[in-house]
Amino acid sequence: MPFKRFAIQLSACSLLLTLSGCALFSGQSAAESADVYVQLGMRYLSMNKLDVARDNLHKALEKDGDNPQANNGLAILYEKMKKPAQALAYYETALKLDADDLGIQNNFGRFLCDQKQFERGMKLLTQATTSPLNNRPWLALTNAGMCQINMGQQQKAEPYFQQALIANNSYAPALAEMQKLSYQHNDFNAANDYLQRYLAQSSSHTAETLWVAIHTERALGNTALATEYQHLLLKKFPLSDEANKIKSVLW
Repeated sequence: MPFKRFAIQLSACSLLLTLSGCALFSGQSAAESADVYVQLGMRYLSMNKLDVARDNLHKALEKDGDNPQANNGLAILYEKMKKPAQALAYYETALKLDADDLGIQNNFGRFLCDQKQFERGMKLLTQATTSPLNNRPWLALTNAGMCQINMGQQQKAEPYFQQALIANNSYAPALAEMQKLSYQHNDFNAANDYLQRYLAQSSSHTAETLWVAIHTERALGNTALATEYQHLLLKKFPLSDEANKIKSVLW
């Protein structure tokens, strides 16, 4: 089936929220049908429609129990649902089915670091970052930097973020991390520069970028802007840890 026709049919089926009567599957093998279910599941996952995503990903496994991407998708889904034991099981299966898949290495490595299994997590992330086939190395590089931070190794983390930005100078998560590290190094102008680059890509603050921005502007003597950022933090993220820190000082 030509790709253009396949994409049109997939889009049409997506709108139905059910695949039971979709003609897309006519004449397809079980493996091909599984791939379509995976694509739909991942699309719903990106929309945070977790129940529908889970249904489609499980249907993929019903069609093809050895589909590594279905297992990878379910692992991510159970991470979002804060069920790490189930996420781990699906990641293990995904990696067993396709140990060379860069996306699985990256996702599983990040997950393991979040679970404080740093050695194995970094091993997988290193595999992903050093592969000559990786055309998006900034993803795994940023995750490797975050893993180093979680290990308390800020100095080792910074080169990973810098390499990520060499590979993609507009990658917002790496820019946000460099904003924070620059502030910690008392390089306030650099922190402000990274913030502006971050905002040019994401167009939206997080509680953490605002928290760092407040202290950066105070250090630079820009008290009015620091106060503006403070008000914005309290307005947009009133329940965040950063907002609570401000409230404890003000009130």
